[in-house]
Amino acid sequence: MTIDRRDFMKTGFAGAGLGALVSSGLTTGLLAGTASADAHGASSLAGTEASEQALADLRAVLARIDAGFADPVWRISTPGDLADARRSVMHALQHALEIFLEGDRARPNFKRFVTPEKKLLGDNPDAIYHHAWVDAEHSYRIRGNLADATYTSFTVERGTAEGGMSTGVGATLNDTQFETDADGNFEIIVSAKKQPGNWLELAPDAGSISTRHYYEREVGVAADRMHHIPLVIEPLKALPPPKRAGDAELAAALGRVGRFLETTIQPFGGGTMPKYVSRVPNQFPQPSRQSHDNTDTGYAAVDNVYSMAPFVVKPGEALVVRGRFPKCRFASVVLWNRYLQTLDYANRRTSLNRKQTRLERDGSFKIVIADRDPGVPNWIDTEGRPFGMVFWRFLLPEEDIAPLVTNVVPIGDAAELDLDAALFSAHPRAGGLASR
Repeated sequence: MTIDRRDFMKTGFAGAGLGALVSSGLTTGLLAGTASADAHGASSLAGTEASEQALADLRAVLARIDAGFADPVWRISTPGDLADARRSVMHALQHALEIFLEGDRARPNFKRFVTPEKKLLGDNPDAIYHHAWVDAEHSYRIRGNLADATYTSFTVERGTAEGGMSTGVGATLNDTQFETDADGNFEIIVSAKKQPGNWLELAPDAGSISTRHYYEREVGVAADRMHHIPLVIEPLKALPPPKRAGDAELAAALGRVGRFLETTIQPFGGGTMPKYVSRVPNQFPQPSRQSHDNTDTGYAAVDNVYSMAPFVVKPGEALVVRGRFPKCRFASVVLWNRYLQTLDYANRRTSLNRKQTRLERDGSFKIVIADRDPGVPNWIDTEGRPFGMVFWRFLLPEEDIAPLVTNVVPIGDAAELDLDAALFSAHPRAGGLASR
């Protein structure tokens, strides 16, 4: 008996259609196999204990993290804040599943690290990031195109082989350090042993590669669904197909997922903080291109100078920040919640890069952070949040960076355009956009 595909689609899931399939003998083997499994009972599932335990362990990790939000160290006091915390866990889980559940270090793929719907570890509305899980025992070729990015780089993350948080930078390569053709195409060899041409070194403890593609545009690139960056990573040598993954492989993958959650979901302010992080609300550490060193900070960019502080802005108030952009490749300021997730940049103005910032007549800027529009050009929307994080990036600065001077004022006073020029007398130059 033969069944036309259209007839199968019409009847295959109806009672008569299923009966026809049974009578035709097409399902005899399947039904017989099921009956055999039933006869054996639970013994037919022997050998799945590892994944069963791994699933239980993952559930326990999620439960511990959620219960931990009650610890005073998290300072969670409102239902909205707890919702943010739980959402951050789900975003981290989403990323861990994408990278570590089906990931193959011998045959890696670049995945979008963050998107408007998946935010973690301090994302950026003006950048597209990718992440690939790799192994120093293998060698790879990266092929791609700059796609008109303001800046492109590749960073090897240390300590991530088993899902843990990055312990620092193993090696980095930016677009001033590798060759491209006239159309922006490039190839980079990634390996432990030095190679001629464009080469990215894999340290013995290398576990993953992060890519950065920064843009200074009127519309943040991370929310641009049409923008595509051609990029692929592949093993340097042809490999046979991997063996079929079984229970042990699934258990190991689930263990890496749990490890990623446990090592990345941490309260802000615990332990030793980098010098660029302020513990004082509304006061920024002086950004310094002489003293910054991000090589020991997980998922940081060694070419960036950072400055970060918590913001506390009550309803009816505004945080006014004055400063000057240095001559550099890229600069921006962005708001995060306390879980290092950007606010809703797809629908609100929650960040500003230099292209989006209107300068004062003397070349300085005045940026206002508030819960509603105070009637100024450079307003950053807090979404009505009374607290969060403000994060500055200055990429490859070529000169000293002016202080970031702050004042908290009534929101009705934020539109005042007076600016104390003496504050910036030591930094009279206004940084312009650097050519690519």
